[in-house]
Amino acid sequence: MSLSSHLQELKKKHQSLSSTVEQMQRSPGADGLHMAELKKQKLRLKEEITRLSGRPH
Repeated sequence: MSLSSHLQELKKKHQSLSSTVEQMQRSPGADGLHMAELKKQKLRLKEEITRLSGRPH
């Protein structure tokens, strides 16, 4: 897998997690622990995208 296609895949996963978190935030009674874990995954993906892109934080 090329770097650009890998980055595209990471961006897709990040966007998917963003959508999921947004939906959970609108839902009463959403599982706070699950949402926190999704946010951590989202942050890790963003850090990986930034690292692979060669852009400074």
